[in-house]
Amino acid sequence: MSKKVKEVIAKFSRERSNLIPILQKVQAVAGYLSPEAITEISRFLGITENDIYSVASFYAQFRFTRPGEHSVKVCLGTACHVRGGELILDSLERELNVKTGQVTGDYKFDLERVACVGCCALAPVVVIDQQDVFGKMTQGRVKEMLAQYKKGTGRKAK
Repeated sequence: MSKKVKEVIAKFSRERSNLIPILQKVQAVAGYLSPEAITEISRFLGITENDIYSVASFYAQFRFTRPGEHSVKVCLGTACHVRGGELILDSLERELNVKTGQVTGDYKFDLERVACVGCCALAPVVVIDQQDVFGKMTQGRVKEMLAQYKKGTGRKAK
């Protein structure tokens, strides 16, 4: 990890104004901002790790935990909430044995709740890997949906 991070940050000048672009590039390469990456960035820019965490934690785009191989997002916008989005989230938490914001022990899945994915007519909606949209989701279909990804046969949005 450290070698990748060093290669990424070496492309930037040592100006504090490069902090956010560096964080974005490191996360794009590593999938998240590890404590080791934060330390490397701190050394490179000459600013404290606390300052970096203060900036990075302000933005929802940055994550500090390793993501799963598959990212599962449950929409809880108004339409999805009214049509049972919370029940779908509960089913996913039980099936994956994680809470929202966590990653499964095998790093196969991470689970997030999102405010809206813009597919209100399909509510409730689950999105996997930012491309596979599962509309009109039911608790009964959760297990079947996850099985596709456990077997490596996930689908593309239709």
